[in-house]
Amino acid sequence: MKQIYLDNASTTKVDTKVVEAMIPYFSEKYGNASSQHLIGQEAKRGLEESRHTIAKSIKAKDDEIIFTSGGTESNNLVLKGLFFANEKKHIITTKIEHDSILNTCKWLEKQGAKITYLDVDKGGFVNPEDVENAIGSETLVVSIIHGNNELGTIQNIEKIGEICRAKEVYFHIDACQSYTKVPINVGKQDLDFVTLNSHKIHGPKGVGALYIKKGIKINPILHGGGHEFSLRGGTENISGIVGFAKAVKIIKNSNLKKINELRDKLINEILKIPNTKLNGPKDNRLCNNINISFGNIEGEAIGGYLDAYGICSSTGSACSSHTMETSHVLKAIGLSDLEANTSIRLSLSKFNNEEEIDYVLKVLPKIVKKLRRMSPIK
Repeated sequence: MKQIYLDNASTTKVDTKVVEAMIPYFSEKYGNASSQHLIGQEAKRGLEESRHTIAKSIKAKDDEIIFTSGGTESNNLVLKGLFFANEKKHIITTKIEHDSILNTCKWLEKQGAKITYLDVDKGGFVNPEDVENAIGSETLVVSIIHGNNELGTIQNIEKIGEICRAKEVYFHIDACQSYTKVPINVGKQDLDFVTLNSHKIHGPKGVGALYIKKGIKINPILHGGGHEFSLRGGTENISGIVGFAKAVKIIKNSNLKKINELRDKLINEILKIPNTKLNGPKDNRLCNNINISFGNIEGEAIGGYLDAYGICSSTGSACSSHTMETSHVLKAIGLSDLEANTSIRLSLSKFNNEEEIDYVLKVLPKIVKKLRRMSPIK
């Protein structure tokens, strides 16, 4: 059975061009980038060329990019690194952040941090005025997810960045889902920290990056031999880093346009099914994200049937799918537990095509109809 993969917000297929770029760093240029011999310096060259590619993509300087193991580590490094390097202890974030932010904040509260968790509206948008009103004399940083992993909501980071700059507090965005889908310009958007990762854009897993504006002091959370400007100890994953950079290089705007068109087709046709609702905004939404509630049918059941038809979907964030808790993101936009548990997320990539979408639209209404007949809740 052919598999149709619509869970690209969880992770993506590694592009064959990315794999090809990585291979030499396993078998030929396999040296440690800190070594002075030829093979080590070949690895070092791959590291620095990749750093330049990532920096250029967000209009940053090369030495403002450090490589990490992924978005979770980068998010931890920003909040913990800032907290332990500064006297101010107030952090502002939202109720729809990724777990790597929310759980870090919960841990920091035990260390004495004061955390403000801002509400969002029904579309998942944080009001910039709420950010401004929450900032006080002890505020250290505002941390906002740029493109939400469950709803696809794209925040107004330009306005929030302007507020943070005027109030002289740091501004961090988690851009793991939005990177390469939405333009990021660290200067124009007044960004101090940006979390990036590789495996959401057809690069390898286990690789990420963090933009840190030059001159900002943070403490490392991994201590080692001075790697990554002494901010992240540990021998660099050169093959993964090279793959990450290659994935960035081969992004095409035409791919994003196609994904957007397929997304709109899916949304418009699914909403023709009675008693369905789009979660999140119609506009200012990530080009690949769809989140739909199917009244009175469990999302888990829909996902199970879709899987039987060879269609991969998700009921929410893959990072929290091992728990049975209702999505904190869907609850934050006002959905009841029942409504939230009837939702599924479909997320696309450049490898999806119209034939696959047509197949999903043929199968999904039949699944919904069958499950509604079986449901005890009418």
